[in-house]
Amino acid sequence: MTEQELLIDCLRRLNKAEIPYMVTGSMASNFWGIPRTTHDLDFAIQLGPGSVPKLVSAFAEDFFLDEHAVRAAFAPPFQCNAIDKRSGLKVDFWMRANNSFEREMFRRRVEQRISGQVVWLATAEDVILHKLYWDKITPSERQRTDAAGVFAVQNQALDWNYLDLWASELGVTDALQLVREGKIKPKAT
Repeated sequence: MTEQELLIDCLRRLNKAEIPYMVTGSMASNFWGIPRTTHDLDFAIQLGPGSVPKLVSAFAEDFFLDEHAVRAAFAPPFQCNAIDKRSGLKVDFWMRANNSFEREMFRRRVEQRISGQVVWLATAEDVILHKLYWDKITPSERQRTDAAGVFAVQNQALDWNYLDLWASELGVTDALQLVREGKIKPKAT
């Protein structure tokens, strides 16, 4: 199973179970920017404790997804994962944080289609900001080059007022400026 096939499979399961989600991470930056290979999928999900069985059931057949691990994700680091039994690929589920940026990011998610399947995606602006924020927490060239790749493809369509506002709030104004000036470049594929 390829990463793309796994993504489509996960989208079908989440959509059918009516679990609010948003694709983030490298799959979102691949959609908006310059694609690169990845070895996992990242979903921000909005899930209450009463909906845990619904998520576990949606992935029960072909995945290792432990209900106790899902319940533990309501506390830091707010993450659990499912392992696809068919491919060994990992799917990360991140509980949507209850902070102003992640609430806004989830509110702004956009509906798109990938291979005919509905997908809810973080916006290009939010992918850039999220990548730069994660780079601030855990420095990684991959985060920076993903942000630069989205910028390179989406530059003319980006909402700079939104980017500047949230870059200031998240403490990533300098990093955003480096991306804007081309001092952080996308990774060549």
